[in-house]
Amino acid sequence: MEEFRVRLENEQEAMSLFGAEDTLLRLMEEKTNCRFVARGTEIIVMGESGRARRAAAVIGELQKLIRAGNTLTPSDVLYVASGPEADNPEDQDRMVASLTKVIAATQRGRPIKAKTIGQDRYIKAIERKSIVFGIGPAGTGKTYLAVVMAVKALKSKEVNRIVLTRPAVEAGEKLGFLPGDLQEKVNPYLRPLYDALFDQLGPETTARFLEKGAIEIAPLAYMRGRTLDDSFVILDEAQNTSPEQMKMFLTRLGYGSKAVVTGDVTQTDLPRGQYSGLVEVQRVLTGIEDISFHYFTARDVVRNPLVQSIIHAYEIEESRPR
Repeated sequence: MEEFRVRLENEQEAMSLFGAEDTLLRLMEEKTNCRFVARGTEIIVMGESGRARRAAAVIGELQKLIRAGNTLTPSDVLYVASGPEADNPEDQDRMVASLTKVIAATQRGRPIKAKTIGQDRYIKAIERKSIVFGIGPAGTGKTYLAVVMAVKALKSKEVNRIVLTRPAVEAGEKLGFLPGDLQEKVNPYLRPLYDALFDQLGPETTARFLEKGAIEIAPLAYMRGRTLDDSFVILDEAQNTSPEQMKMFLTRLGYGSKAVVTGDVTQTDLPRGQYSGLVEVQRVLTGIEDISFHYFTARDVVRNPLVQSIIHAYEIEESRPR
């Protein structure tokens, strides 16, 4: 058994690190397989050889996040405790720099930051490349961060409009049985895009931009035959495109435009036997300059921590021979 003592800066830092009713402290114990004893502004870490040292390093990383102005969440603790950064001081500094950089702010003024290194790399890819594919499981922030970057580009006048689109593919339900005209039928499929815009701009500003044409939200079928200049275009749920639809979408891009394509190839709603355009495009476009493929993992999930476990369990099941 090993024992390490970690000194905290003050009681406020201790409260931030421990969480309400010591919930974060208990979570750190669970994920590091060590025992933590809090005594005022000191934590005693006890565990097997090697584990206690690493657990103390995890606390050090979390301290850096707190001192950089972050409010710790269970997701932060899980992310830091599950990563390799604690073993390398340079990786620690790189992670802290990534997770404390403010990208933008919500309509209510809440700062938006990358919550994982994977998210930080995704954001940097969007900044540098003309076409970015964000591929990975649900809850990794693929769509939300793409909308954040699109709104940022619109506000800074890097583009003249935002175009958001999704394929209207049923997830077990039939589109024709929904009430209303075509736009009302497809609106439920576009809801996540509206939600992201509302968080960034608020409902009123979003409605004003939609009325002016500065923001356009439409099903993928509406893109055929168009050329999109000076636009930030996002194709969401791209795993539900056919190869022909994917090619059609990518060839809409005009001068001064940027595209982000997001999707999860493990959750397609296409008819059985139909090939996904998001799967094919990874083979066809690999190696082309100014196109980036970014792959998220379960470690990038920023929803309820249970989602990480669910994704991991499905990955194990899918890897088993049938």
